[in-house]
Amino acid sequence: MYILAFILYFLTLGLSVFESTIQSGAHTQPDASNWQVLFNGKDLKGWVPKIHHHEVGDNYAETFRVQDGAIAVNYEGYGEFEDRFGHLFYEKPFSSFHLVWEYRFTDQFVPTAPSYTYRNSGVMFHSQAPESILKEQDWPISVEYQMLAREKEGEPRPTGNMCSPGTDIVYQGKIDPRHCINSSSPTFAWDEWVKAELIVYGDSIVHHLVNGDTVLTYSFPQIGGGVANRYNPALKVDGTPLRSGYIGLQSEGQGVLFRELKIRELK
Repeated sequence: MYILAFILYFLTLGLSVFESTIQSGAHTQPDASNWQVLFNGKDLKGWVPKIHHHEVGDNYAETFRVQDGAIAVNYEGYGEFEDRFGHLFYEKPFSSFHLVWEYRFTDQFVPTAPSYTYRNSGVMFHSQAPESILKEQDWPISVEYQMLAREKEGEPRPTGNMCSPGTDIVYQGKIDPRHCINSSSPTFAWDEWVKAELIVYGDSIVHHLVNGDTVLTYSFPQIGGGVANRYNPALKVDGTPLRSGYIGLQSEGQGVLFRELKIRELK
């Protein structure tokens, strides 16, 4: 009993030191040549849509489109929302990487979308492949960098949070049962451009950054938990480490713009 507690203590201590070491170097600026541009500003070449109730590749009502050099999530062609949660996936997976993008919300919101999606979007990572997401599966098994903006004046609503559809993460030394964990970021206006960053080391450490500041750190992303529904059960083996996966931009009823998407792979 005491030996087990002793081992767990030093494992937690070692993890904390490791997190601090990586975090201290999180803001180092690499050579520009190391960056790969994910969006060319002209079209959606290299990106694959998957929207709930639709087959992979079906960009229903042009939900994802290019607008003024940004990827726009737009609902002009929608009637009822009907839980058409969608994602636009980059065509190849990544394992250890530094992802950077800028985003801001628009004033477009589908009234029949769930109320919690108001001024809410996100970027999924370590996701299952888009072609493995079933037609009636609502959320991909993945981890989410959640993006929020102010909803009510005077009420804090941080951005750069973590949500976990079909996954678990370790936070403060143990698996955290919460679906979403808030970051320490300030609250931003809906029409303000925000710089977001993800620094991911395979299945070990993950950092969320907002406007250059680290606002959330956690570790050991793995398959588990709930929220995702109607997936292929063969793909959801709880406890399986998430060492790599796909990056996806989210659509869930709120208009949003993404620009300056770039990535560099880490060793």
